Amino acid sequence: MPRRIFIGDIHGHFDGLQRLWEAIAPEPDDKVYCVGDLIDRGPKSADVVDFVRRNAAGCVRGNHEQLILDTFVDGKINPPTLQGWIFSGGQATLTSYHGSAATLEDHLDWLRQLPLYIDLGDLWLVHAGVNPMLPVAEQSSYEMCWIRETFHSSLTPFFSDKLIITGHTITFTFPGVDPGQIVAGRGWLDIDTGVYHPRSGWLTALDWDNQIVYQVNVFEPIERVRSCAEAITYLDPTMIKKRPRDMATRAAF
Repeated sequence: MPRRIFIGDIHGHFDGLQRLWEAIAPEPDDKVYCVGDLIDRGPKSADVVDFVRRNAAGCVRGNHEQLILDTFVDGKINPPTLQGWIFSGGQATLTSYHGSAATLEDHLDWLRQLPLYIDLGDLWLVHAGVNPMLPVAEQSSYEMCWIRETFHSSLTPFFSDKLIITGHTITFTFPGVDPGQIVAGRGWLDIDTGVYHPRSGWLTALDWDNQIVYQVNVFEPIERVRSCAEAITYLDPTMIKKRPRDMATRAAF
């Protein structure tokens, strides 16, 4: 049967992505999806965007894609968002284009058309999550690209018939979760294992249909394949500390 495979936040780590792609070895009928945050922090964001654009079946918009789109508007730089983007890893992304404004603009055009979510029937792909108190039609790019605690602390699954797959929040930042583990909450699964972070370095791909997790470490020559039963840590949502606004954590990761 064709596989549906989901790759966590890549953050410019093209070499790690190549190793991971070799490990999962997609067949022509397999569908590989990305949860966003292709860019920033790592050294080869331009290469990542080009590869995902050509090879993935789909990708949703992450908060780092939203940052660069808010920075480059109508061919001009928007100063109010430039500093925040640079602080969040944007300088590495600019460097990866080697001065090619044409390539950058071409990639920006592609990033602008990325959807906020992808509905696969039993699975629902989004970068950060959703506001549990709003229907899908009323969710904004802020909720879907930036939300954290309001979503993770929900005691009730958002969908009764779909699992939400996300990235955005590094899994070891949840209480009691070790680096490299993926996290399951009430109706959601987070596969951002913190590829760029010195505490982790793990880039993760989830083969949902076969319940297999593929991982490579970008800081060490390590690859591993594990069952979902071994790789998933189940989270008690009551352990999540709510903050007045999720905006308080925007720049954290």
